[in-house]
Amino acid sequence: MILSIIPARWASTRFPGKPLATIAGKTMIQRVFEQVSQSAKVDVVVVATDDERIYDHVKSFGGKVVMTKSDHPSGTDRCAEVAQQFPEAELVLNVQGDEPFILPQQIDLLAETLLASKTAQIATLVKKIEQPEALFNPNVVKAVFSEMAGAIYFSRHPIPFLRGAEPSEWFSRQTFYKHIGLYGFRRQALAEIALLSPTPLELAESLEQLRWLEYGFQIAVGITEWETIGVDTPEDLERLPTLETTPFPFPPSERHPG
Repeated sequence: MILSIIPARWASTRFPGKPLATIAGKTMIQRVFEQVSQSAKVDVVVVATDDERIYDHVKSFGGKVVMTKSDHPSGTDRCAEVAQQFPEAELVLNVQGDEPFILPQQIDLLAETLLASKTAQIATLVKKIEQPEALFNPNVVKAVFSEMAGAIYFSRHPIPFLRGAEPSEWFSRQTFYKHIGLYGFRRQALAEIALLSPTPLELAESLEQLRWLEYGFQIAVGITEWETIGVDTPEDLERLPTLETTPFPFPPSERHPG
């Protein structure tokens, strides 16, 4: 069974109550739930929250929801708690609750990427960076991966470094990839990850996936050609495209290299 968990907490520093923000008549958490529910690979979708307002709202639109502890340091830890209630789940997908335009095809690709790997315990997605200004934006996490589609490193700094080239030339001389913050876990790996202590690279970049690499977990990478639009602030909400337009054109294919 493939279980998809959507962590949703009220106490966002930059946008309190974000899961219940309204987008064209529906809350953000409902839109994410409905998008993930359309995945052809996912068997069960559940929202994980520590807030009764979010819990009651998910119940009101017929969604499955589980109350969790309030002291989880990350959404991954919240997912690990909920996964214990679904012992039949072999794969657990962590889909962030602030991606109202996440596509079912991206969820499918995430699951397929992990299922296709014989050695990886975790899977995630990346996308080619299309805008030069994103390259040096520390909020856009960059990723590099091997020819066998295994993650090598994630950074808020542009990677790789182009020796002998001015930074203004980097975008035109190298293909860079940004990280899409979706994760798929094999069940045992998720349980083990929840017990790990923070590591130096994770603390330096404030990226939890670096902890997993430092502890030796292998992360399979799938390449998506679809963009994602996350909502971190109220201003982001105002900039969302209208639902009357197709936010992202359908590409010819998705792929996971190797």
